[in-house]
Amino acid sequence: MVEHYQAITRFIMELEKLKNIERRIKPLGLNRYENSAEHSWQVALMAVALIPYAEQKVDVLKVVTMLLLHDIVEIDTGDKFAYDAAHDDYENELLSAKRLFAILPAEQGENFLNLWIEFEQAKSAEAIYAKGIDRMMPVLQNLNNGCQSWLDHDVSIAQILKKNSVISQSHPKLWDWISQQVIETGKRLGIRQS
Repeated sequence: MVEHYQAITRFIMELEKLKNIERRIKPLGLNRYENSAEHSWQVALMAVALIPYAEQKVDVLKVVTMLLLHDIVEIDTGDKFAYDAAHDDYENELLSAKRLFAILPAEQGENFLNLWIEFEQAKSAEAIYAKGIDRMMPVLQNLNNGCQSWLDHDVSIAQILKKNSVISQSHPKLWDWISQQVIETGKRLGIRQS
């Protein structure tokens, strides 16, 4: 039992490193970049808040766990900007996931690894829901902070709509509303169309 506590404690302390992984977006009203730990907390809470509006019934604990785990691989791989060509780095991220989850007691580590893989593959209702929420948060942040990361990185409206269309699978009405805001706000702030 003590060795399990030690393993879990080592894992949690390893996660401290996630607080030092900068993303490319600034929190609303702040002049610094968000870190991956802040992002994971915020998307987990958003997932809980939007459960009543989900297209399909999902296991909220499973969704929240996926969202809390999904970016911990960035401890080893760093954050990849969503609109970069090299954004998808599954093989390196899988190596990181295996390393990190191996710190835990075997059964728990295996369960977390399987949830991480399920999120990445986005085939279950929970993974689709979690992926949509993960994509939604940066869109909302950009819409409310003058489109900071989109303008900084010359992201087009077409790229934004394409990259984030996964939101429509779990929240079609919400995506209709948000995509309209992307178009209107993008035009108003001079973001290129394509």
